[in-house]
Amino acid sequence: MAAFIASQIVVELHAQDGVIDLAALPNYANQKKPAYIQKDNAPAWNQISDAGATLGRVLFYDKRLSRNETVSCSSCHQQEHAFGDIARVSSGVAGTTGRHAMRLANARFGSELHFFWDERATTLENQVTQPIKNATEMGFSGSGGDPAFSDLISKLAAIPEYPALFNFAFGSRTIDETRVQNAIAQFVRSIQSFDSKYDAGRLAAADNQPFPNFTASENIGKQLFLGPPNQGGAGCAACHRPPEFDIDPNSRNNGVTAAIGGGTDLTNTRSASLRNLVGSAGEFNTAYMHNGSFTTLAAVINHYAAIPADNPNLDARLRRPGGGGQILNLTAQQRVDLEAFLFTLSGGAVYTDQRWSSPFSTAGTITLINVPPTPTPTPPSAQPLNISTRLEVGTGDNAMIGGFIITGNHPKPVLIRALGPSLSNLGLTGLLDDPVLELHAANGDLLFQNDNWKDEQRSQIEVTPFQPANDREAVIIASLPAAAYTAVLTGKDQTSGIGLLEIYDLDQAVDSQLANISTRGFVGAQNNVMIGGFILGGNNSTRVAIRGLGPSLSQFGLGNLLADPTLELHDANGAILIANDNWTDDPASAALLGANGLAPSNSNESAIFRFTTCDKKQVRIMKDDLRISAIVPIAS
Repeated sequence: MAAFIASQIVVELHAQDGVIDLAALPNYANQKKPAYIQKDNAPAWNQISDAGATLGRVLFYDKRLSRNETVSCSSCHQQEHAFGDIARVSSGVAGTTGRHAMRLANARFGSELHFFWDERATTLENQVTQPIKNATEMGFSGSGGDPAFSDLISKLAAIPEYPALFNFAFGSRTIDETRVQNAIAQFVRSIQSFDSKYDAGRLAAADNQPFPNFTASENIGKQLFLGPPNQGGAGCAACHRPPEFDIDPNSRNNGVTAAIGGGTDLTNTRSASLRNLVGSAGEFNTAYMHNGSFTTLAAVINHYAAIPADNPNLDARLRRPGGGGQILNLTAQQRVDLEAFLFTLSGGAVYTDQRWSSPFSTAGTITLINVPPTPTPTPPSAQPLNISTRLEVGTGDNAMIGGFIITGNHPKPVLIRALGPSLSNLGLTGLLDDPVLELHAANGDLLFQNDNWKDEQRSQIEVTPFQPANDREAVIIASLPAAAYTAVLTGKDQTSGIGLLEIYDLDQAVDSQLANISTRGFVGAQNNVMIGGFILGGNNSTRVAIRGLGPSLSQFGLGNLLADPTLELHDANGAILIANDNWTDDPASAALLGANGLAPSNSNESAIFRFTTCDKKQVRIMKDDLRISAIVPIAS
């Protein structure tokens, strides 16, 4: 254990005098943690980096992120209280909060992905900017005379250190809400605490065995915490799962129903980790619960020992057989023992570790040193800026599937859009009425999902030129590291119709780019041919390979394949630039396809390899204008 605790110690790196050395950042990305800690909610698309967490730390402590520059994230989430608030309610720019500020330490180490007490934020990234946009808390609400979040973005861009920090973390000086979210989320997830008395014992023995460093009371309390009520335990571990002591994602209300402002609130179903309920000196990190109604752990234990019954949203694990809230027949000594165990879950370093403290000087200033020079701008090389595909969206294997690869060294900000109803302005009928959009990682894991674009990321979408015309259409904005991804477009409730799937590059300055973009879907005739558009940006022409595949897709276990795809490349005005039926028909193109490993495996498939200028292009895949059920990818 001594070696592990020693690994928590870091160099101060000038933090006390408001200086950040970009050549010697604290270790955020590769902190050690015990092998028994397995849960981790950090998404693949926003892994912690030293640069990203450093930027997040500055944002977290900067009061300039509030309307009147009096409140920062750290005002309510204080390091000395495990990044919580000992006050029952926290003060914002225009009053007090409606719920108690949740502790943030170890927010990363749990399987619940939703945040806030009522789980209204689908990710930590989504959560971290909501207080900034709240009229009471930090005031960039855009309503009631308050400035909007877009005004904050302009404000940050005018502060010299921020463009430099964003460039250092993300590869360009662009500042937007997605990057603000990702940076703050990286910092919050970096805050970890595994140097408690419990951790020392857990390294020596399994949870179901006595810990050699525990007192008799603490070991009895551990047994009570772990044991179910029908076996004489308190049943705590059913919802607060060791060794992370995170909340079970399926938990319902815990029986605390009173709202701070009066009345009843049954929507609270989440809690912070039970680690660090008390400070390093044994003081309570009060107040507890969403309404801050308990100021001691004894009061919390007494609540769970006799749960009120009149609660339709009460977790089933807190009900007695036959109805009513649970009643634990704990003796006075058992309650003392259980409290003693809860005290063992608190560490020490999290309260003082400099990497999580304010980077600002006592005068409120910050200075960056060893900032990498900004490269001299060069004419941008040709690269894909947008890919879009329009076709009949079906169900099952006939859903529209768009795959793409991001290459490079920094995350690429992209916007993915699924349109249906607004395509009526093109004179089309039979449209997909309510598109649903998903983004998956290469291993199939779901990263993002959106049905109606205003439900999430609305403020981020509205500052782009890509706001859909219809509220039922779907949009996802994400900053994605180099990897392969798949976007899936379906209709809500298994409906079908013509839909459009688009992927946009939101920041061409980043040294990453979209590549190998492909779409698979149902190919028909007339308005139901597959139409794939793409835009190339930059000052140069580039090589583009476009393939229309059908028969060779049988290797993926697919049926009903297009037997003989025909491929056309059009310019932005609709004029045909080149057409191809069988890829071997053009010897020069076929040779280049073969040399680059892109030759289709079936002679009936079509492909084009050519140099093209940087502008809009359109690809059509069809077969003799006949309605043929098909599944076809198009790649460029």
